[in-house]
Amino acid sequence: MTDIELRHLATMTAVVDEGSFSRAAARLGYTQSTVSQQIAALEKTVGGALFDRPGGPRPVRLTPLGQVVLAHGRDLLTRTRAMVDAIDRFRAGEGRIDIGTFQSLSIALLPRLVVALREEFPACDIRLFEEESDPPRVDDVDLMFYDGRTDGDVEHRKLLDDPYVLVARRGDFPTGVVPLADLHHAPMVAWPADCDQPRIEAAFARAGVHPRIVFRSAGNDAVLSMVRAGIGSAVLPRLALSRVDDSLTVHELDPAFPPREIYLLWRAGRTHSPLAARAIELALDIAATLP
Repeated sequence: MTDIELRHLATMTAVVDEGSFSRAAARLGYTQSTVSQQIAALEKTVGGALFDRPGGPRPVRLTPLGQVVLAHGRDLLTRTRAMVDAIDRFRAGEGRIDIGTFQSLSIALLPRLVVALREEFPACDIRLFEEESDPPRVDDVDLMFYDGRTDGDVEHRKLLDDPYVLVARRGDFPTGVVPLADLHHAPMVAWPADCDQPRIEAAFARAGVHPRIVFRSAGNDAVLSMVRAGIGSAVLPRLALSRVDDSLTVHELDPAFPPREIYLLWRAGRTHSPLAARAIELALDIAATLP
């Protein structure tokens, strides 16, 4: 029973719909003998006659076995057409994509990526997950934005370098570059001591500079609010400065810290859907335009 072919079922339904082998042949673009051969092959597979053939102009009629085969055959053909349609839509980019991200990328790059994907693929299903785990849980998503490379069975594309800058309340530092030494024992607002923050504090230590951390927060808005309040300055990557206003000034540091490297990650060997492949291309294009 495993030899049933969908084309035979399609021919059978055409015979039922048209009432004769000759009209089914005309509808399908076959010869009448081809229709007869396909019905005979299907009857051989199911082990019995599917049609009573009265001859002459009278329409053919289904046998009881034919009624059983037709009911399930129509269902198989409907599901097959649905599958073909789903495959076509998948190839056209109308699938689902899960993207992992982190705070500053969610503001600086991700909205533009989502808009671009929706413009090209209006029916796509985009799921976004913001979680700054270390190491990143790449297996949980199709693509992940991450501030650094990672070990393990992961492939990556570098998007950009994100330089660190000093953010201060206006008037706290002279205009221009700020020597790193000026931050020794100075009050500073910082991220928690995980993710990217240990790299910042290690760079301070290598320079022999030890600022006084007076507040820690994982939220960029909270850090900038405390800087505005005059509690201390902050060293942040430039992409984190989406809400810098005239009450704050931004300074380069001397010596400069090594920039934060932003990557797009995915599980090694993963076959990308057309939607994910296009998302990678768009992310690279958008990253190239960021300041």
